[in-house]
Amino acid sequence: MAALRFLTAGESHGRLLTAVVDGCPARLRLTAESIDRDLRRRQMGYGRGPRMQIEVDRAQITAGVRYGRTTGAPIAMTIANRDAENWADVLSVEPVDAPAEPVRVPRPGHADLGGALLYGSPDLRDVIERASARETAARVACGAVARRILEDVGCGVVSHVVRVGDVAIEPGRLPAPGIDDDPLRCADPEVSERMRAAIDDAAAAGDTLGGVFEVVATGFPPGVGSYVQGDRRLGVRLTAAVMSIPAIRGVEIGLGFAAAALPGSAVHDEIAWDERDGYRRTSNRSGGIEGGMSTGEPIVLRAAMKPIATLRRPLHSVELESHRPVEARYERSDVCAVPAASVVGEAAVALCLADALVDRFGSATIDELTDAVTAARRRCRDA
Repeated sequence: MAALRFLTAGESHGRLLTAVVDGCPARLRLTAESIDRDLRRRQMGYGRGPRMQIEVDRAQITAGVRYGRTTGAPIAMTIANRDAENWADVLSVEPVDAPAEPVRVPRPGHADLGGALLYGSPDLRDVIERASARETAARVACGAVARRILEDVGCGVVSHVVRVGDVAIEPGRLPAPGIDDDPLRCADPEVSERMRAAIDDAAAAGDTLGGVFEVVATGFPPGVGSYVQGDRRLGVRLTAAVMSIPAIRGVEIGLGFAAAALPGSAVHDEIAWDERDGYRRTSNRSGGIEGGMSTGEPIVLRAAMKPIATLRRPLHSVELESHRPVEARYERSDVCAVPAASVVGEAAVALCLADALVDRFGSATIDELTDAVTAARRRCRDA
């Protein structure tokens, strides 16, 4: 069982989203504003749809925090859906005399058909509402809690967009302060401009674009994770966390797939030692993880996001029950959501790393955790 775990609940157009974080150390400073900051960042980005003009996401902490500090109890948060009043009849919790017209045409690339077959629903609305990426707002709220844990042990998590469609930045370019000021969260202004042009072209054609984002975690201590069982390997936990984000189709750490085309001398990181830092790597091709454990170098991973599956130029589908061929229906959607996905990626990485830290050091309070991490760093330096 995870040491730091989270659950989310709620529908895309329901009254609110609910998030619960369990296992957070007590005495951690936490305010709604620290959560809202990441919620705002998730709503940014060139290519977003009209839903972002409707929703202004803010978290309300309803449990687990007192006087601005966590208590050790589960932290509960809600995020209201401002558009919910327009869907009150369609998503009524109580039985109604005249249910809404059922949705019977599954959209290619979505969970619609699989969900209907799994749960036996005659109305795809049941699937659409929960499978929606709107859920990631609650996940980002949970990730903001994890970010606060990491900050107290000196670890930061940032992300940036490295590709949209076939437009990409030069490999190795790292995000700089102020990355959120760029409409695509891209570190190269000239490339960002070309990315925006590609998104405009896709929108004009009724199409969508995916891309790749990179997440970098700095200051994470070495020796977290394990090699003794596969599911305890830190790389396994990280890639699973990021793959759980809707529309993510691949994750790589460090050199990733590029390592397969290189000789070992160009892949593995040589080890050095100095008086100030102790053991270190002279390069970081491994992306901060070796043998299932953190090395102390920055943890670097990239995720590939497929294009948004809802198209204004619809793809072919088949109606439920009648099986007649039809065009897929259009639900309000984005043209490109890679910048938003990069912020969700930060949340997924933060949750995974915070869980791994709490699991490794088993601390009940944030002060105990920071003391344990400091002592572990000292031991690693002097070993």
